Amino acid sequence: MDRVPNVTRDDLAAAVRNPLAFIAARWTPQPRTVQRSALSALVMSVIIVGTGGAVRLTGSGLGCPTWPKCTDESLTTTSEMGFHGVIEFGNRLLTYVLCAAVGWAIIAARSEKPYRRSLTRLGWAQFWVVMGNAILGGIVVLVGLNPYTVAAHFLLSTALIAVATVMWQRTREGDAAPRPLTGTSVQQLVWVLVVVSVLLIAAGTVVTGAGPHAGDSSEVPRMPLDWEMVSKAHAVLAWIVVTLTFALWFVLKAVDAPQGPLARTRELFLILLAQGVIGYVQYFTDLPEVLVGLHMVGSCLVWIGTLRVLLALRERPREDAPVPGPATEATLTRA
Repeated sequence: MDRVPNVTRDDLAAAVRNPLAFIAARWTPQPRTVQRSALSALVMSVIIVGTGGAVRLTGSGLGCPTWPKCTDESLTTTSEMGFHGVIEFGNRLLTYVLCAAVGWAIIAARSEKPYRRSLTRLGWAQFWVVMGNAILGGIVVLVGLNPYTVAAHFLLSTALIAVATVMWQRTREGDAAPRPLTGTSVQQLVWVLVVVSVLLIAAGTVVTGAGPHAGDSSEVPRMPLDWEMVSKAHAVLAWIVVTLTFALWFVLKAVDAPQGPLARTRELFLILLAQGVIGYVQYFTDLPEVLVGLHMVGSCLVWIGTLRVLLALRERPREDAPVPGPATEATLTRA
C-alpha cells in the first residue's frame, strides 16, 4: 500500500489560499477525464431545463412561495405543501448538483497539464451564469411567475448551454489558432443559421409566455399577445432553420467539405425533424404537458446541434503537434 503523504501546516495554508492550485499541484487528470467533466456540466444544464419544465407543467412554480427559503419559516418544503412543494424544492436542489458538475469541470480544467487558461475561464463563466440564473429564478418566484422573467430565466439557461457546449468542444481540441475547414460563404451561411436559431428559441419563450401553461394553478398573468399568431411565427422560424440546415448540407456536399461539418449538419437536421414532429403534435393535441416538456428539452438539443455545426467549421490542433509543411509533405512523398 502506498504511503499517504504528510500534510503540513504550509500545505493547509496553501489549500486555503488557493484550493484549485493546491489540487492542480497534486493531480493531473487524463484528457478523457477533462472531457467527461465538461460533458457532465453540459448534460446537467440540459437536465435542469427539463426539470424546470416539469415544475412549470405540473403547476408547481409557486410550490415554494418565496425565495431563498421555501416558506417564510422553513428553508425546505413541508408536508402541508404537498406534491407541488416537493417538485419545486427538488428542482432547487438540482441547482447544487449542477454547481457540483460545473465545479468538477473547473477543477479538471485547472488541473490539466499543460494548464489551459481558456478552459478554466469557460468553466468559471458557467459558474457565474448558474449563480445569476439562480438569483433570477428566485426573482421569478418573488414576482409571481411573471412571464417575462420566466422567459429571461430560460434564455439565460440557453446561454449556459452555449458556454458548456463550447467548453466540451474545446476539451477535445488544442489551443493553436483555429484553421477554417470551409470557405467564407459556408461560414456566413452557418452564422445566419445560428442567428435564426436564436430568434427561434426566443420566439418559443414568447409562445410559452402567451400560452396556457402559466406554471401555477392560480391566476398568473400571461403575455398580452395572440397565442395563435405567435405560434405560427414560431413555426415559420422553425421552417427557416430547417431550410437553412438542408441548404447547408447541400452546399457542404457540393464543395466536398470534410466529414466533420457534414456529420454535424446531418445530426442537426435529424434533431430538427424530431423537434418539428413534437411541435406539431403538441399544437394539434392542445398542448399536453408531456409533449411540451419534450419540446423544451428538444429546443436545448437543437441549440447544441447548431453550435456543434458552427464549431465544426474549424479545427484547433494542439500547439505541440507539428503541422506538415510543404517540405515535410515532399519528404513523405519521396519516402
